[in-house]
Amino acid sequence: MANRTQAFFLPAADAGARFCLFHPFQGGVLRGRVIHIQALGEEMNKSRRMAAQQARALSAAGFSVLQIDLFGCGDSDGDFGDAAWSDWIADVKLACTWLQALDDAHRQVPLWLWGQRVGCLLAAEAGAQVAEACNYCFWQPVTAGKSALQQLLRLKLAAGMVGGGAKGQMDEMRQQLALGQPVELGGYLLSPGLASGLEAARLVPPPGGGELAWFELSTRADAQQFSPVSEQTLQQWRQAGYRARSQLVQGPSFWQTTEIEDAPALIAATTAALLTPATTLSPAEVGLA
Repeated sequence: MANRTQAFFLPAADAGARFCLFHPFQGGVLRGRVIHIQALGEEMNKSRRMAAQQARALSAAGFSVLQIDLFGCGDSDGDFGDAAWSDWIADVKLACTWLQALDDAHRQVPLWLWGQRVGCLLAAEAGAQVAEACNYCFWQPVTAGKSALQQLLRLKLAAGMVGGGAKGQMDEMRQQLALGQPVELGGYLLSPGLASGLEAARLVPPPGGGELAWFELSTRADAQQFSPVSEQTLQQWRQAGYRARSQLVQGPSFWQTTEIEDAPALIAATTAALLTPATTLSPAEVGLA
């Protein structure tokens, strides 16, 4: 089937534009609308191929899929070092507004926010602010932005250790951010506005309930257990009224591998989950038993 992907720039409130890829649904029946929310920094670059493969698979299965480069990322306007967390929340809401307007006649068709890593935090926060109930699909979600920020700062700290100047560097970076000055981390400038928003972010379920499809990867074929943090967060979403399914899928951590790698089992599992609402499954299959 011919590739019908459409590339365009979506005007934003800051007078700039966000680069988007739109994958129209195929097959004659619209089964859902999906917005992809990227990972952070180099993880986003490593994940480009997988995100594109998943978007095309969902399109072929009957979903309209919108991929958006957030402010300062990819081909969108702005510099990464100027991006604030609030800018990215606004971009997710902008994507929702565009897709809602495009398919206004299909409001009864589910709207999915598909986030990866830090993108899951953005999805949950933005989803609580849009004028339509959202379902959520999470790839290897970060449950607390504070841990992601710590990981970013450790990249700089590790470089300092190589040079013998690591002592006190973590405190110095935090003080620099507190003074309103960006910090350079592995080729990226991290702005105070992005750092503070990321640190405060939590994977909290928006009100209203809905569907949640949660996927994590493991290189072990016999892996069966999620981390206690993941299990606790999943339980919070279930208690908030979400029909949550979780699955460990065999495959590489493609967002951090040295070479670009694929995880075909993840694409197949994600497509199947969005095609089969948890409402049609038994409590045991959903994870509520």
